[in-house]
Amino acid sequence: MADLTSNTAGIISPNPFWLASAPPANSGDQVQRAFDAGWGGAVWKTLGTPIQNVSSRFGAIRWRGNNGVGFNNIELITDRPLEVNFREIYETKKKYPKHAIIASLMVETREEWREMIKRSEDAGADGLELNFGCPHGMCERGMGSAVGQEPKVNERITSWAKEFANIPVLVKLTPNVGDILPHGLAAQAGGADGVSLINTIKSIIGVDLDNLVPQPVVGNQSTNGGYCGAAVRPIALHMVAALSRDPRFQIPISGIGGITNWRDAAEFIALGSSSVQVCTEVMLRGYRIVEDMIEGLEQYLASQGMSRLDQLVGAAVPRYTEWGHLDLNYESIAKINADACIGCQLCMVACHDGAHQCIHPNPDGTRVPVIDESECVGCNLCQIVCPVPDCISMVEVDNGYTPATWNQHVSDGATLRPKKGAH
Repeated sequence: MADLTSNTAGIISPNPFWLASAPPANSGDQVQRAFDAGWGGAVWKTLGTPIQNVSSRFGAIRWRGNNGVGFNNIELITDRPLEVNFREIYETKKKYPKHAIIASLMVETREEWREMIKRSEDAGADGLELNFGCPHGMCERGMGSAVGQEPKVNERITSWAKEFANIPVLVKLTPNVGDILPHGLAAQAGGADGVSLINTIKSIIGVDLDNLVPQPVVGNQSTNGGYCGAAVRPIALHMVAALSRDPRFQIPISGIGGITNWRDAAEFIALGSSSVQVCTEVMLRGYRIVEDMIEGLEQYLASQGMSRLDQLVGAAVPRYTEWGHLDLNYESIAKINADACIGCQLCMVACHDGAHQCIHPNPDGTRVPVIDESECVGCNLCQIVCPVPDCISMVEVDNGYTPATWNQHVSDGATLRPKKGAH
């Protein structure tokens, strides 16, 4: 099998799967059970001045029977005494010396950072994660995303941590910004050994229409929280890739955001992450999900002829480009597998009402719709709505036109293939 050993900024773990700093990594007992299940590392639930959390704390968007495709929490940092947390870190690291333990930290003053870093190192932590991302509660006190949204503050506090620390320092970035790049570069300028992203997205998950209170309900009020789960994965992938492809950004990434299985993890790794952190899916399904993640990633690497995890890190980055560099003469059309089609007509409705009106009832009255290939623009909508796997495929068309981008067309008059008709 492929070697899954992960190295993120000098933090070594037997595989790239880490628990994210969250309820699943709240105590020594939990982290030890996670390591027994197969997790390679854990980022301890954020340590700082312990707080009183609220009840209730979580909300979810359910989609077609899913336990929670989108998840929201208004829980803050640890509510357990620091001496207990540090003792459990020490005990866990002593028992599991080959697993990575990263201390997530969030405090205010320079001296508090100095003290927390020293205590983390004394407890045996392999690395530090500076929590500059929490979008609720802590940011109102000048911490969390209040730091992460200000590059200069990010850089300054990171430089403090690097001054005090003898172990690798990761900066956890907030997604609640317009462009992630200045914030990743600020962490790098402050001396960070790596970054982790994304933290949760500021959100309101819904409203209880019986009581007219936002969810989750705390008495007769609520507040905005942090959005996570499978629904945020596309945002996280974009932000990871935005850092990975910029030549100015040169430090490692630990990817976070909506990872539910090995495929999700592989996508983050292919876009530049050397480790991945998981929270919501563990909360919904438990620690043992890592068994399938490990097996699936091992088999995938083997199928690609890769013997080591680092061969996949960033492999997809060269193929991520700007829209103006895409080949406008590339053409694909939809094809329906008549043997698999169940005649539900969902593709036809979607195409007529939401796309380009190229799928029509079969003139012979049979269940399988027909595609007017001369009008099909290859938008993929029919394939997305089709309930039958592999029933509709997108097939490349050899139209005789040489590749041409919009930038080429504007600069030197490259020929673009004719547009298809409009209705």
